[in-house]
Amino acid sequence: MSRVINFSAGPAALPLEVLEQAKAEMPDWQGSGMSVMEVSHRSKAFIAVAEQAEADLRDLLGISDDYAVMFLQGGATQQFALMPMNLAQPGDSVDYLVTGSWSKKAAKEAAVVRALNVVADGADSSYTDVPAFDTWRLDANAAYFHYTPNETIGGVEIHEPPQVGAVPIVADMSSTLLSRPIDVDRFGAIYAGAQKNIGPAGLTIVIMRRDLLERVPDDVPNILRYKSHADGGSMLNTPPTFAWYLAGLVFQWLKGQGGLAAIGTQNQAKADLLYNAI
Repeated sequence: MSRVINFSAGPAALPLEVLEQAKAEMPDWQGSGMSVMEVSHRSKAFIAVAEQAEADLRDLLGISDDYAVMFLQGGATQQFALMPMNLAQPGDSVDYLVTGSWSKKAAKEAAVVRALNVVADGADSSYTDVPAFDTWRLDANAAYFHYTPNETIGGVEIHEPPQVGAVPIVADMSSTLLSRPIDVDRFGAIYAGAQKNIGPAGLTIVIMRRDLLERVPDDVPNILRYKSHADGGSMLNTPPTFAWYLAGLVFQWLKGQGGLAAIGTQNQAKADLLYNAI
């Protein structure tokens, strides 16, 4: 077998060791006589997989009990709407920093739900740079501040969370999460589509400070409430079980590589090779 070198941003390449393990376990998972895709998500066997995956993710990122971890569907794009629906009351304003295609889409969705304040927009530079901080129009009373640390289409990356005072920071980390260590405690909420660094498409990780779960307005349907998903162990509906299982294998693989500090060093070396060639 010859594996190609895959530079796709997503669905991105998975570790070969993970694929080989999934292949070996495909027809008969843990002696069950069936695939993990066929096992009930409410069975003790799969709940053990889910709990282990969450424990490994918490270990990799140093996530404290102050945060809920959810394994959801809908991709990061669905979170563009769910974040303002859950974290801001009707009449509240939300702050958005627009630095590229993804944050622009997130801001557009937020504007449908809540009053939008665009803190700054990098359109004048064709999204090749982040607007100077002294030009930002921050609202100290905003329900939250949203930004996208890594805008993969334009190539703009913000390496440290912006200083926005006491306003909770919400970050779309689809292209950042698990690529290097991050300080989760600096964020109110983090969300990420799995297909970049976590696992196959179809799974979305949401990490949210528990006090923010309580903000959800009364008129938000139960299936769209982060609090309901957190309280239900991410099993309010049938979750993407195979993607969850594969993500768990990736978490174990990452730990076996030395964790995110080691992975971050490897990724920096790869980036240096590419940028030096450019």
